[in-house]
Amino acid sequence: MDEMSECHWDGDDLIVAIRVQPRASREKILGTYEGRIKVALTAPPVDGAANEALQRFLAKELGVALGCVRIVQGEQARNKLMRILKPDRSRVTDFFQKSGLSIP
Repeated sequence: MDEMSECHWDGDDLIVAIRVQPRASREKILGTYEGRIKVALTAPPVDGAANEALQRFLAKELGVALGCVRIVQGEQARNKLMRILKPDRSRVTDFFQKSGLSIP
């Protein structure tokens, strides 16, 4: 499993570094890229569509409400730092293991 440079727990919140690949054929985890989780999104990087798609994708996969997924850094960039508010730790672990990734 790959180690991620910017993925850690901050109290009950998960901080995770993401690399977005917009305009993909389907939404899925592609692995890692330079220490970040690489996520393919079908939305284009126009008018915040890719950001919204990323937030919906992470909320669904991690079992949290849409409002619990926040962009902390990189709103206009492919590299983003996300804060997931109070996700279930076992669901996070299962998701990352299923994706072939590890978290600290």
